[in-house]
Amino acid sequence: MKCLTLACVIAAALGLSAPTYAFEPTRPVEFVVTAGPGGGTDIFARTIQSIIGKYELMKAPVIVTNKGSAGGAEGFVYTAGYHGDAYKLAFGTNNAYLLPIRAKVPYKAADLVPVSALAADEFILWVNGKSDFKTAQDFVTKAKETSDMKVGGSQSKDVDQILTSMINDASGAKLGYIPFKSGGEAAVQLAGEHIAANVNNPSENLGQWQAGMVKPLCVFKSEKLKSDAKVNGGAGWADIPTCKDSGIGIDNYSMPRTVWLPAGVKPDVVQFYSDILKKVAETPEWKKYLADTSQSPAYMSGEQLTTFIKNDEASVSQVLKREGWLAN
Repeated sequence: MKCLTLACVIAAALGLSAPTYAFEPTRPVEFVVTAGPGGGTDIFARTIQSIIGKYELMKAPVIVTNKGSAGGAEGFVYTAGYHGDAYKLAFGTNNAYLLPIRAKVPYKAADLVPVSALAADEFILWVNGKSDFKTAQDFVTKAKETSDMKVGGSQSKDVDQILTSMINDASGAKLGYIPFKSGGEAAVQLAGEHIAANVNNPSENLGQWQAGMVKPLCVFKSEKLKSDAKVNGGAGWADIPTCKDSGIGIDNYSMPRTVWLPAGVKPDVVQFYSDILKKVAETPEWKKYLADTSQSPAYMSGEQLTTFIKNDEASVSQVLKREGWLAN
C-alpha cells in the first residue's frame, strides 16, 4: 500500500512507520485519563491520541475517557481492575505510585505496570511581582524569621505541599501551606497578594508572569531550563537560576507525565506501547506540545523508568513519614 498522505510521508521520513510486533491491538484502545477534561493530564493524553492518529502509528483506534475523581484514584482503580488487559492504558503523573502511599485507595502500585514517562513538569518558586524578594535566599531568610508566610498549592499532601515541606527541611524556613483546588487558583491568590509564594509549574503562572503580577525566584532543577522564549521584558525561562545555586538545597524536583497498563499484561504488550510512545516523543507535534506547556523532554521506559520510580517513591516517602502523612 502506497503512502499518500502528508503525515504518512513525514512519518516515513522520521522513521515512525510501525514495524511488525508480537502484539498489536486489533480493537479500540482506551486511554484512561486520571483527571478531568481540559487539565494537564487530559491534554497530555489527547495530544498523544492525536499524534498516533496523524502518523497512523497504530491500526486500532484510540478512545479517551476521563476518570479523575479522588485525585485520580478513580482512573487507576478502574485500570487496575482490568488485570492482564492490553487495551487499557492509564495516563497520570507520579500520583500513580504515590497515591497508595499517602492515601487509603483500593489499589496498590503493584497493580499497575509502568510503560513510559514522556515529559517532566518542572516546579518554580514564585513570589508576587511587587515583592522585595530578588533571590531565593532572600525569601528563605525572611521565612526563617517568621511563621506568617504561606505557600499556596494544589490540594493537600500532594506534590506542592510535599515540595513546601522539602523547602522547610532544606532551608530551615517556617513556611505554612494553604491548599487550593488547582494551581490556577494558587496563581490567582499569589497575584492578589493573598499568599507569599507558590511552587507552580511554568504554564500555571505564565500569564501572571507575562503581566508582571508574579515573578520567579528559582527552578527546582539541577540545571537551568533550556527554553530561550522571553516572557516578561527581556527575561525568560532560561534566565531563572536553579534553587540549589540560589539558597535552597534541593537539587531536582519534577513531576513526570506517565502511562500505565494493568498488571498481568505480557512483556510484548508493554514493549509495543512503549515503542509507540517513543515514536510519539520524536515528532515535531510533541516538541511543540512541550514548548506550549513549558515542560521538559524526559522520555523513560524499561529499567530506567523503574529505577526513577523507585528512587522518587523512596524520596517522597521520607517526607510523608516526617510529616505524618503516610496512609498506613
